[in-house]
Amino acid sequence: MIDLLKKATRYRRVKIFQRGVPFVIMVVGVNGVGKTTTIAKLARYHQQRFNRSVILAAGDTFRAAAIDQLQVWGGRIGVPTIAHQPGADPGAVVFDAMQAAHNRGADLLIVDTAGRLHTKYNLMQELTKIRRVMQKTVPEAPQEVLLIIDANTGQNGLRQAEEFAKSVEITDIALTKLDGTSKGGIAFAVTKALGVPISYVGTGETLDDLTEFNAETFVDGLFFEEHEGEIE
Repeated sequence: MIDLLKKATRYRRVKIFQRGVPFVIMVVGVNGVGKTTTIAKLARYHQQRFNRSVILAAGDTFRAAAIDQLQVWGGRIGVPTIAHQPGADPGAVVFDAMQAAHNRGADLLIVDTAGRLHTKYNLMQELTKIRRVMQKTVPEAPQEVLLIIDANTGQNGLRQAEEFAKSVEITDIALTKLDGTSKGGIAFAVTKALGVPISYVGTGETLDDLTEFNAETFVDGLFFEEHEGEIE
């Protein structure tokens, strides 16, 4: 198992960050997996660890709550959020965000996207469209496509990953709500099916509860939890 996770990690793309040149992370996933919260954690992670300037883009225009939530998180961590009114064209939001990131010399742009049911073909087409909009400003964008998966979803998480991979090239995965590694068995299934690395894990509700994925630590924790109750 650990060899499988390590193998996927070895194929992780080299990420080149340049000061003042927007590195674009496109975040995808169905509703309810913790997408918006993970975006805030990721922004904080880049701020504190690498001192990068960050801009957020509220690309999920289908839900007013998603826009509001992202703006609230942005305000808490001192990060500007580019947003339009609910129901606006997501492509227009992303275009404005790309321009803002370029004009302000931002190091990182994190783009939220719609998270309705992944089985709806039109939503997958929307993700493809957003990617094309990004590439008008930065040809190689998005440099990272981060799929958010709830560690509690089981095999449904694998189906979600496979559906999203048909429309966008997933480069990284973040597992959320991983308050116990025994819930993270989906990591093996997704890594085996897509060959995509688990890059981040969310372990709690605070902004600092995001860490880089470590295969050895994950597997050690998995076996410890499985056998913990057997020890007398």
